[in-house]
Amino acid sequence: MNISLKRLVTIGAPAALTTVAALMAPAIAHADVHVALPSQTDQQTLGDGTVVSVTRSNERANINPSLGGTPLHRNAWVSATYAVKTSKDAKNIKIRAGYIVGCQVNISGVSGSGNGAASGKPGANIDSPPSITSATAGAGTSLSVGPGQAIAYYVNTVESADDFGNQKLSNKVGYKATNHAKLSYTDEQIGINGCAGYAQARSFADVYVNTPNAEQIVTFYGKPFSLG
Repeated sequence: MNISLKRLVTIGAPAALTTVAALMAPAIAHADVHVALPSQTDQQTLGDGTVVSVTRSNERANINPSLGGTPLHRNAWVSATYAVKTSKDAKNIKIRAGYIVGCQVNISGVSGSGNGAASGKPGANIDSPPSITSATAGAGTSLSVGPGQAIAYYVNTVESADDFGNQKLSNKVGYKATNHAKLSYTDEQIGINGCAGYAQARSFADVYVNTPNAEQIVTFYGKPFSLG
């Protein structure tokens, strides 16, 4: 399965009995599927007692089956908003949002409290996939994953300069000296090619919190949804 992060639309013509009919036949159109996902709030307590609260809201997906009428191609446009609050002022808060996409695997088995909070890197607690590949989203990025595997990719790419003035890229959005942070994205595309079986997606956010007495990463998972 190839996952393309370009904003592309797959088009095709239906099969026909004659060459003339094939040239004149219109593309098969399918209605988009609109998925509204529930808002979620969860909390985790750091080692120094700081309580981290994360709310995910306005999460939705617009899923467009292949215009070619095959199960190999899908497009989904996803949106969500994350709001992070800490009970104490933090030196730094960083949010890294993304999605786990699986082909012919169950990506719902995440252990954790409440609405799906867990410690560790994205996908660490997913039961079924034997391997998870991580990648940074970006224009022109193309990723591959086979049946029985899953891929985790990140929504944002942030450009900044390092201590020597060189450009560096990060998939974490940072906020300094604060007790709250907010991150939104709208109509980020997930383009899937080559998955003949069912495909699922699930949002997640890695939240990095650095206080004067603690530094920890907490991962919050959303609800899985079908890509067809």
